[in-house]
Amino acid sequence: MKRIIKNSFIYFSLIVSLATFAQQEAQYTQYMYNATAINPAYVGSRNTFNFIAMHRSQWVGIEGAPVTQLISANSAIGERQGIGVSIFRDQIGPSVETSINADYSYNLRLNKDDLILSFGIKGGLHALNVNFNRLLIQNPGDQIFRENIKNRVSPLIGAGTYLFTEKWYVGVSIPNFLRTTHYNRTSISTASRNNMHLYAMAGYVFDINEDIKFKPTTLIKATSGAPITIDISSNVYFYSKFSIGVSYRLDEGVSGLGSFQISKKLMIGYSYDYGTNSLGRYNQGSHEFILRYELPVNQRRPKYLRCF
Repeated sequence: MKRIIKNSFIYFSLIVSLATFAQQEAQYTQYMYNATAINPAYVGSRNTFNFIAMHRSQWVGIEGAPVTQLISANSAIGERQGIGVSIFRDQIGPSVETSINADYSYNLRLNKDDLILSFGIKGGLHALNVNFNRLLIQNPGDQIFRENIKNRVSPLIGAGTYLFTEKWYVGVSIPNFLRTTHYNRTSISTASRNNMHLYAMAGYVFDINEDIKFKPTTLIKATSGAPITIDISSNVYFYSKFSIGVSYRLDEGVSGLGSFQISKKLMIGYSYDYGTNSLGRYNQGSHEFILRYELPVNQRRPKYLRCF
């Protein structure tokens, strides 16, 4: 009985967080390999055709906890442009959010040392579905739960900038400028909203020696109605083949992560998050897997470190 009460309380907290407050967008521990999900100015910056598949299971052991999938592809075009497309799916409890996005970037070389400033724009569609039948409702006649939300579609418009060299990068972006209320009635107080999120990211590569490189990175996320999220990560890259690292998310948890460059074209990565907040006592952590496949497309562009 205690276990049922505990799980019910946690599950209810997840739903309330989704439905009533300004829910943070899906989070990623391996954001350093998945920057296109955050900043459209990043597309094409690696001077490759780049395909990424990602899966994240958050708070394993809690029924209804977030499960996120992402598939994206982007490519450099000529010397100054990049394009990309992505499909995103995020499920929390009875709700499923899906989006299809297209990205475009244009870059300017600021000096002969290959300092590049890239501007990016994002456009797409976002759909929300909520199946209240998945809930164990004490009062099925409650007006809030009478009608499911089906394919509530809204537009998505975002933009970002990305300043980078061979050694470091800084980026600022807002993936969606639009605040959308998917569900709201005057007779009830339930609503699901997408608020504007601001992202800032930065990283630097230190050469320990010819074969070992150290890269600290950070990602800051802010939105109205939710706490600021700060990720600080450190990765060590060995022989351009594999990496190990640790990450800390302020007031939330710590992570271990690693990647392996199977070939020049294919990389796989994995991370495990351990929660240090009160919710961490009720789950077995979070798992995130990422696969990246890429091909060079333009030899005239500057070449950048693989660990970017």
